[in-house]
Amino acid sequence: MINERSKRPVWRLVAGAALASVLITPSVWAGGTIEFGENSSVTIGAGLRTAYTSMEDSAGSGDDSSDFDLQSLRLYMNGQLNELVKFTFNTECKGCVFGQDAGDIGNGGEVDVLDAIVQFEFSPEFNVWAGRMLTPADRIELNGPYYGLNWNQFTVPLLPSDQLGQAGLLGRDDGVTVWGNLGKFQYAVGAFDGVEGGPNQDDNVLFSARFAYNFLNMESNPGYYTSSTYFGALGDIFTLGLSMQSQSDGTGTATEAGDFDAIILDALFEKVLGNNDVLTIEGELKSMNADLTAAAIADPTCFCLFDGDSSFFTAAYLINTPDTFGRWQPYLRYTNTEPDSGLDSDLTEIGLNYIIDSHNLRLNINWSSGDASLTGKRGPDIDGLSIGYQIQL
Repeated sequence: MINERSKRPVWRLVAGAALASVLITPSVWAGGTIEFGENSSVTIGAGLRTAYTSMEDSAGSGDDSSDFDLQSLRLYMNGQLNELVKFTFNTECKGCVFGQDAGDIGNGGEVDVLDAIVQFEFSPEFNVWAGRMLTPADRIELNGPYYGLNWNQFTVPLLPSDQLGQAGLLGRDDGVTVWGNLGKFQYAVGAFDGVEGGPNQDDNVLFSARFAYNFLNMESNPGYYTSSTYFGALGDIFTLGLSMQSQSDGTGTATEAGDFDAIILDALFEKVLGNNDVLTIEGELKSMNADLTAAAIADPTCFCLFDGDSSFFTAAYLINTPDTFGRWQPYLRYTNTEPDSGLDSDLTEIGLNYIIDSHNLRLNINWSSGDASLTGKRGPDIDGLSIGYQIQL
């Protein structure tokens, strides 16, 4: 399976890869990888998340709503020219509709470039990535939706690159990141565009960093990315992470600009018990400071970020059932948001994962209740039921 975290049009590249798969001998095709010579290869994969959701009193008529949604469809392409120079190119299509004709693909949704990274990987201790990538951030941002513990991770206020595209998209932004591992200490430090235009008339850079220490076993992920559970595969884990982001004139409007900064502490504990059941506990404390004036908040053009504190706590228990097709993992998650001005909000999610192949194949059913949202603003207090399916190749 290719991991998502990993100047011709993409379809030409895909077509070339398909042609190469026919012409190259079968011995070089395994797990979606095409080898072009010593230390030179391309790997292609995909990810999909889809769900049925029923929400109380959320239809336009005021009745309950029911929807079948293709929540995420991703195509992954990773490769390397040699041991030093590698690349990642991933796409995301949200809400895509597939018609009868090839030309209908993508109607109802947009295909976006998710990642486009040139990766200079010198050693475990020092690496440089440049292009469009995840900004160093807290664990849930670096998980993405596919590597979280619960189905609905993004219920706390999110950072600028997750605020509808004006400062990036889906946690990604254009910039450069330096990262590495020094023993059990992990670091990632980057500079990015952040919000462009609007309040940032002086074109100030967004600075982003994450530092983590693995007190027990080392976590294993591509680059500086993270996961919120390893299903016991890595043994006992206890990791503390500290993330920071800052941008001058990073919030507000062109005439009422304000500075933005955030500091986040996250923790992951995973314990393999004597019967090979696995206990997982995850938590986060986040403080965001958006220097917003009343005039900026009242302006509909405002790039207004959350100003206040938030937190969440998740506990899960993976039941070891070696003689069955998959394993059950019930979990509980509680989110709390406290803005410096405005109304507090919270949300509870009770769910059950059915783990067939770790993050590559799982089913989920969850019930949620509350009014917290990823913007930090208090929303309607809604009860909802979701049944989801995730697969990666």
